[in-house]
Amino acid sequence: MSERAIRVLLADDEHLIRGAMAALLSLEDDLLVVAEAASGPEARAMGRAHRPDVAVLDLQMPGADGVSVATSLRDEVPGCQAMIVTSHGRPGHLKRALEAGVRGFVPKTVSAQRLAEIIRTVHGGNRYVDPELAADAISAGDSPLTVREAEVLEFAEAGASVAEIAERAALSPGTVRNYLSSATAKLAAENRHAAARLARERGWL
Repeated sequence: MSERAIRVLLADDEHLIRGAMAALLSLEDDLLVVAEAASGPEARAMGRAHRPDVAVLDLQMPGADGVSVATSLRDEVPGCQAMIVTSHGRPGHLKRALEAGVRGFVPKTVSAQRLAEIIRTVHGGNRYVDPELAADAISAGDSPLTVREAEVLEFAEAGASVAEIAERAALSPGTVRNYLSSATAKLAAENRHAAARLARERGWL
C-alpha cells in the first residue's frame, strides 16, 4: 500500500455492488477504502468519522440522495471530493450534482479499473463527467417547469387527487388544476400522471 494512498468512502445501498467495488478498488496500490455506508445519513456520519479524500456516492440511497450527501460533506469534511455513481443518468440530476460541487458523475456500468482512474482524477482536483450523460443533459436542457408546477406534479405522481394536492400545497383546487394543466402542456403529455413520469425520467422532479 502506498504511503500516500487516496482514502475512499463508498456509499451504496446495494450491498453486493458496494462490496464488489470495495474489493476491486482494494487491489489498487494507491487506493484505500476507509469506510462503507448503505444510506445517506450513514454516509455523512462515515465521512465525518473517517475524513476520506474522495466519497463515491450512489445517487439514490435511503435517507438522503448522493447529491444531498455531497453537499453536506463539502461543508463538514473540507478537502473531500465527491463523485456520483448512478444507474439513472438523468439530466436534471447531473445539473444538480454539478451545482452542488460534485467532481465526478459516472454510470454504474463503468469498469473498476476506470472507476479507479476517475477517483484519481477527482482527487487531483479535476472533474470527470461521463460523455454520454453529459450529451443527454445538453440535449434535454433545463426544466421547463416552475417550482410550483414541479411540486404539484410530485404530489400527482404519488397518486394524490386534486383536492388532496390542494390541501397539501395550500392552494385552491382551481389553482392546482391550472398548474397541472400547464405542466402537462409543457411536457406534451397525455395527462398529469404521464407528465409526472416524464418529468421524473428527465430528472426534473
